Order: sequence, then C-alpha cells, then structure tokens
Amino acid sequence: MPEVFEPARLGPLTLRNRIIKAATFEGMSRGALVSDDLVEFHRRHAAGGVGMTTVAYCAVQPEGRTERNQIWMRPEAVPGLRRLAEAVHAEGAAVSAQIGHAGPVANSRSNRVPSLAPVGMFNPQSLQMTRRATEEDIQRVTDAHATAARLAIEAGFDAVEIHLGHNYFASSFLSPRINRRRDGYGGSLENRAKVARAVARAVRDEVGDRVAVLAKLNMDDGVRGGLRPDESVRVAEWLEQDGSVDALELTAGSSLLNPMYLFRGDAPIKEFAATFPQPQRLGVQLVGKRFIRAYPYEEAFLLDTARRFREALDLPLVLLGGITERATMDLAMAEGFPFVAMARALLREPDLINRIKAEPATPSLCVHCNKCMPTIFTGTRCVLA
Repeated sequence: MPEVFEPARLGPLTLRNRIIKAATFEGMSRGALVSDDLVEFHRRHAAGGVGMTTVAYCAVQPEGRTERNQIWMRPEAVPGLRRLAEAVHAEGAAVSAQIGHAGPVANSRSNRVPSLAPVGMFNPQSLQMTRRATEEDIQRVTDAHATAARLAIEAGFDAVEIHLGHNYFASSFLSPRINRRRDGYGGSLENRAKVARAVARAVRDEVGDRVAVLAKLNMDDGVRGGLRPDESVRVAEWLEQDGSVDALELTAGSSLLNPMYLFRGDAPIKEFAATFPQPQRLGVQLVGKRFIRAYPYEEAFLLDTARRFREALDLPLVLLGGITERATMDLAMAEGFPFVAMARALLREPDLINRIKAEPATPSLCVHCNKCMPTIFTGTRCVLA
C-alpha cells in the first residue's frame, strides 16, 4: 500500500505527496485576472503541505465563466498566472489549472453574453435563457481548451485539470436530462460523450507529455434523469482507451440542478438567499429547500460509488469527498486510489496537511456547515468548483 506522504508520479509529474488541493472558486480575480490575494491564497496552501494546488476556475472562453470576474485564459492572464506558479513552486508544491467552460451554469447576466447549452433552457441563476450550442460553438469551445492548456504551460503550470463535471459544458452534454439534442451530439451515450472526449483529446494533442492532464468527471449528477454511475463508468473507460488523460478526479452533483449532492453537510439556505438580489432572493427563501438539499456528512462519502470506477479502470484515480483525516487518506490508499483531493477542510485550515504529517491524529476543524458555499454568488470567497 502506498504511503500518502511519499512522492508519486502523475503522468510526467512527480508530486512530493499524494494530496491535492481541489479546485475551489476563490473569488480573488477581479477583472478576470490573477490578484495578489489569489497568489497568496495558493502560496499558503503550498506552504501548508499539499503536493499540488489547483487554481479554479480558468474559463476557456468569456461566456464560459460562472461570473464576470472569473479568470478566462488569454495572453493577458499569463503574467499573473506565472507569478502564482512561481510562488507555489517556491514552497515546494506543484500547481494545476482547472480549465473548462461553464456552459449552462455560466451566468449570462453577469458575463453580458449568452451562455451555451446542448439545448435552449432556462437558467435560474441569471433568469435568462441559454443558447443552443451549434456545431461551430462546440468546435470553438473544444479548440479553446487546447489554447488554455498551452497558456497554462506558458505560465509555468505543472498540470491542467479539464472540467467534465457538475453539468458544466461537457457534463451537460453527457446528461440525458439536459441534452435533448437529436443530432450527432445527442441520444446515445456515445454521442453524448463526444464533447468530453474531443475536449480531452484536443488538450492532450496540444500539451503532449509536457504537463500532467487530469479530468474532473461526474460519477453521478445526483438528479433524476441525469448521468448515472453505469454510464459514467463507460465514459471513463473511453477516456482511458483514448489515452487523453493521466488521471481522473471523481466528483458528483450538478451546479445547475443539485449542488448540495457534492457538498454533504448543512444546507445554509438563509446564507444562500442573502447573496441574491430580488426577486431571486425571495425565490430562494420560498423554494430553496427543493434546490438546496441537505445530505448527511460522513468521511469518504463518495467512496462507495468510486469503487465501481476503481474496479473498471487501470487509470490513476483521485478520490474526492469527505477527506479530512489521516485515517481516511490511508483508507483511500488501501482501496487503490493513489491520490486524494481536499477542499473545505483546507479552506478552514491551509496548514492542515503539515499538522497531520507531524501528528497523524490531528482532527480537522471544518464542521461542514457549508457557509463557504453561498459566497460563490458574491465572488468573494471559496467553494468547490
């Protein structure tokens, strides 16, 4: 069994340990560029002991942002990203850029440009309709992922993480509930997986073996009629066969339809409502419990589903979800997951990894209240991306 604090290979990259700081929406990129606060945020996590920290969320196109101030990958963003990478490297950690397109999760009102989806649909966040993606749009977004990966290399990043989850663009095509197309991108799972596979292929062709390539893949959308584990396992097998990724980070939930499926613990409806203007605020107060559902927290809460992927794949897998203790990390290693990803516990305590290394019985102070989550709508703090 590997030891969580021993070095590990991830594609062409060697990490100092097997713990990855998961992508969280930091709310520190006014003007869609890296700020000093964002540099310091990731430097602190690197100094706190993780093997790699992940910058979120780096949109590949302007309309692919969940809000206007998120970073989008363009030459103007490279100098700030380079400063961030250098700060992380100085602390001995690696750095990854989460690249993707938010698709129907993008806030078209904030971005001031229509968001894209497999079909035209209502976005409850922006109270506007999405635009049906044309084949030209799909190709443009696919090509933009490759460009974003190249810019990450120019900035000195060690890895890129392709966002294929949470009903963002590629994930929305995978979802039979959202994707009601009747062309070559809809219907069968093979058709619905075309976008995800093409995006991963474009990134791999662009970067070769210069950086590690991960993909964040939904195991389960957590909504009726959405992507389920049996179909997701098949998608994962195709990605493995394609040779386009070095590892998969396994996630769950829909940022559009059921965000709390990933955020187990309390559902802070009052705090959610406070982040919205009227009339959205009243809507959240009245019907929020139907959308912001509470799920009991337990350690390694995605492990049971992730085991199905471990049984089907040889590809390295990153276990995410409810990992706050050394015992849970050791369990992941014993179950065949060579990496673990952590988020909320590290938002609470950036130095938690160093303290666990020094004293394995160290408890996390995170109480899974999820009050960090509503701040994604204010653009001021952090939440899983």
